[in-house]
Amino acid sequence: MNDQIFETVVTTVDAGGQPHVAPMGVRYRGEQVILMPFRPSTTLDNIATTGHAVLNLVTDTRVFAGSVTARLLGRRDWPLLPAERIHGVRLAMALGHVELTLAHQSDDPERPVLTLARLHAVQHAPFIGFNRAQSAVIEGAVLVSRLGMLAPAKVDAELAYLQIAIDKTAGAEEREAWDWLLEAVARHRAGDAASAASSKDASA
Repeated sequence: MNDQIFETVVTTVDAGGQPHVAPMGVRYRGEQVILMPFRPSTTLDNIATTGHAVLNLVTDTRVFAGSVTARLLGRRDWPLLPAERIHGVRLAMALGHVELTLAHQSDDPERPVLTLARLHAVQHAPFIGFNRAQSAVIEGAVLVSRLGMLAPAKVDAELAYLQIAIDKTAGAEEREAWDWLLEAVARHRAGDAASAASSKDASA
């Protein structure tokens, strides 16, 4: 398996057609796409139910930031369009999308491996490249998704370094996405502080 991981956005629907949007790292094995979602996972449940998913290639990093901050800041709805050959949806902003069908699932209690075959691929707009700020937002989104696992000092150090790319190369979309990430960090820490204060009061 190719150990390179590419950051994409996967869209799925449940049995009733309710869409779900999730940033997800994928691996490519020839014409196949490999997903390894951690349980619990709405994406995993939807693919198991419908047998399909859509891989979206985007440069609007607000999707990454908006998804990982949804629990703290509220969910954001992204414009969607119907997929062309499967029962599913794609992001309207996608530069390209690939419609996938589940070929094989290797079950695992923590992280199943889903092998998906390409059914249909469409390029909607040219890809002109990432700027450093877009990459910084994606890295920041990974940090925010792991706030419960990482030491605050590590998060602060990495955010400070990523801030350099934001300051030098960000456009309006990247600055908005970055602000969401910083706000989510602040709210997470405020919640931790409130929980600590409540525990202290309860034990007094």
